[in-house]
Formats: sequence, structure tokens, C-alpha cells
Amino acid sequence: MDVKKLFDLTGRAAVVTGGGSGLGRQLAEALAEAGASLVLCARRKERCEQTAQELQKHGVQTLALGCDVTNPEDIQQVVEQTLKEFGKIDILVNNAGIAWGAPAEEMKLEDWNKVLETNLTGTFLFSQAAGKAMIKQQQGKIINIASVAGLGGAPAEIIDAIGYQASKGAVITLTKDLACKWARHNIQVNAIAPGWFPSDMANPLLEHRGEKILAGIPLGCFGGEDDLKGAAVLLASRASGYITGHVLVVDGGQTAW
Repeated sequence: MDVKKLFDLTGRAAVVTGGGSGLGRQLAEALAEAGASLVLCARRKERCEQTAQELQKHGVQTLALGCDVTNPEDIQQVVEQTLKEFGKIDILVNNAGIAWGAPAEEMKLEDWNKVLETNLTGTFLFSQAAGKAMIKQQQGKIINIASVAGLGGAPAEIIDAIGYQASKGAVITLTKDLACKWARHNIQVNAIAPGWFPSDMANPLLEHRGEKILAGIPLGCFGGEDDLKGAAVLLASRASGYITGHVLVVDGGQTAW
């Protein structure tokens, strides 16, 4: 099979959580440009509706749904509607996530739980629900959006969000273990660990600590609007058929120091 066919997603059906804006939109756009039909879901359904409509210019089918990834019933409805619309789920991108900044000694349990429930439990619940369909199909691709924050600690003056870092570290371990568990079903489970990208979540930190953060990035810039696309298409396509349990870091060299 030639390289173009390896990366071609024509005829594939993908679900992207948190796909209406930010990094989720970039990931969804990449899959659409490669030919995949898309289901975009998030708490704010209106954002997904706008993005879904715009992505139809790539000649693919799109569907926008409301979903709270901490609610198993919402997740099941998305899975069922995807199967009804497209007959299968080839690709799942677990992108939905939140952060909560607070010193470790002051972080409230309720705030810690909110971050873990969305970033970790939500990723597990959606993987579980979509995974059942993929097991029946005996094929599938799951891409979990982790973070370089999940690869280790960071000084408080750069990022003071211990719940976020812990949750993303757990997502990385979840990715690796699920890859081992579902390899026998021909399901590849991988993660992308972005570095610093402008987004609604990151912008407040970039505004106040941008110079300090840039000083730790060898390429000297933040991630751009196309910088995650190649990683997404690789891990969603047949080109990654022999890649599973991997964490693909896209950080401008931040973790290479």
C-alpha cells in the first residue's frame, strides 16, 4: 500500500470530544481534511454545530451532539447516534478536558475531583463505550489527548495545577494499559501530549507567563494551528497499524532539555 493510501481516512467515522473549539477543532479539521466523517460532541453543543457545518466544506459528513463526558448516559447516546448515522466507529479522539489552577496545599477536593472526573474518568468512560463497538468490528483507533504536563512536574511559577498534571499522567498510563488490553482486538490506543498551544484554557497563563514558558521551548514558539494535524492523522490512519501504547509528544522540544 502506498503512503497516500496509508494516511487516507476516506470512509472512516470519527468521534472527537470537545471538538467544537481549540485543539479539538484542529484535530477534527485534520481528520476531515484526510477524508473522515465526523461526530463532534461537547457540553456546548452550539460550538460543535458551527464547527461541524464549517468542516462540511471538505466533502465529509458531520454531526454535532451535546455531551458531558462525565455522564455515562450522554456518552452512550453519542455512541448510539454515531452507530445509527455511520454504522461504525473507526476513530475516537478523547480531547475533552478542563484545568483548575490552585496551589497544591490549597486545592479543594471538589475541584480536584472535577478535573479527574473530566480528564481521566471521562476518557475511560468514552473509551469503554466506543471500545465495545470497536471490539465487535475487530478494529479501531483511540487517540487520547494527554499533555506534557502529564510527563512530570513543573515549577509553580510556570503552572500551578496539580490536578491537571496528575490527571494527564494518569491518562498516559491508561493509554498504555488499554493498548495492551485491546491489542488482541486490533485496536490501537495511543496518546498525543501537546506542549503549549494557545487556547481558551492556556491563554491566561500564556498572557502572564509567556516569556518564562518560551524560555523552556527550544524552537522558541508556541504550537500553531496546524501543528497537531500530522500527529492526529498518523495515529488515526493505517499508517500507525504497528503503533500502540505510544505517547507522541508535540512540544517544540520542551521535554528534550
